[in-house]
Amino acid sequence: MGRILATGDTPAKRRNAHLRSCAEAVRRLAVHPSFDDEARDLTAFLVLNLRGIWKTIDDSADVWAERDYYKKSEALRETWRWTRHAADALERLLRMGAYEALPTHLADLATRLSDVRVTTLTRDADWWCGAYRALMKGTPDA
Repeated sequence: MGRILATGDTPAKRRNAHLRSCAEAVRRLAVHPSFDDEARDLTAFLVLNLRGIWKTIDDSADVWAERDYYKKSEALRETWRWTRHAADALERLLRMGAYEALPTHLADLATRLSDVRVTTLTRDADWWCGAYRALMKGTPDA
């Protein structure tokens, strides 16, 4: 009998999907003509995906910590901590309605996501439609 490989849903696959979604959202926001309802939904979609990235990192780091690889666990968290901070900052700006401050944060995200190759935009409005309402219904994370 051969060795069974886990080929299903892994934190790395989820993280890569979230990264791709973030990169597409930032690229769409960069060319968006004004900050309207769709731009708010895109920004909220970005927040939710950044949180998704942090969740996959936290899950992976917990596994390393359980195996007593604390340095590796903390190094992983430190490398990706920016996702949690970026999500919190974007959500704060959305809740305050400080849309004029968003381009600065989006430019920082664009540099962090520059390694993600997006040759064609594959996500359409169905992906982010209603994300702003969903984010506003949730409680703000500290």
